[in-house]
Amino acid sequence: MDWTRNPSKAACSTTLFKVDCCQFCTVLESVRNGHIKRITDEDIQSSVIELLGNNVSTTYVTCPLDPKKTLGIKLPYFVMTVKNMKKYFTFEVQVLDDKGMKRRFRASNFQSTTRVKPFICTMPLRLDEGWNQVQFNLADFVKRAYGSTYVETLRIQIHANCRLRRVYFADRLYTEEELPAEFKLYLPGLHSLLDLMRIKLCGYSPFVFGDQSRLDR
Repeated sequence: MDWTRNPSKAACSTTLFKVDCCQFCTVLESVRNGHIKRITDEDIQSSVIELLGNNVSTTYVTCPLDPKKTLGIKLPYFVMTVKNMKKYFTFEVQVLDDKGMKRRFRASNFQSTTRVKPFICTMPLRLDEGWNQVQFNLADFVKRAYGSTYVETLRIQIHANCRLRRVYFADRLYTEEELPAEFKLYLPGLHSLLDLMRIKLCGYSPFVFGDQSRLDR
C-alpha cells in the first residue's frame, strides 16, 4: 500500500489519517540480527507487527518506501499504539516547517536529555509496562524547538524493540470514545499517555543548546 501524498485521499482525511500497522510490512524494512514479523499479541488477541533486534539502528520500518517521496500529511498529531518490550526502543518523525527546513524528531527510551541541533531534536521517552498510546504534538515541538511553524510530516521510521498496533495522524487529541472503532485498541486498563513526550519535556527535560535552554521561551 502506498502511503505517499495523494490529494484525493487527503481531501477525505481531514481529521484522521491511519497508517495500518498490519500493512506495515509493505513499507521498507531493514533487519540485521533481528526480525520484523506479524504476530498475534497475547494481551489484546490481535494482529500486530513485532520489531526485535540486538541493535535498534539496524532493525526498523520506514514509510514511505521511496526515499524521494513524502507522506505529505498536514495533521499535527502523531499517535502510535506500541507495546513496551522492556528493551531499547526508538522512533523518528521527519517534518517540514514554514522555513522550508526538514527537521527530525527522535525519541528513545535509552536517552535522558533532550537536545536540539539544526536538523534533529532528540529526546527521552518513557513507556509504562504493557501497551501504551504515545501522542506527539508535532506543531508544538516544532515551535518550541525551532521557533517555526509545522507544515507537514514527510516520513516516519520506527525501530526495534516494540510491538506496533496502530499509527495515525489527527487534527487534535481524541478521547477513546470519540475514535472510530478501527482506531481503538480493545484492552482493559490501557494506559493512555496523553501527549506523553510534551509532558516529559515540560516536567523533566528542557531543550539543551550547550548551556542554554529554550523550554520557557
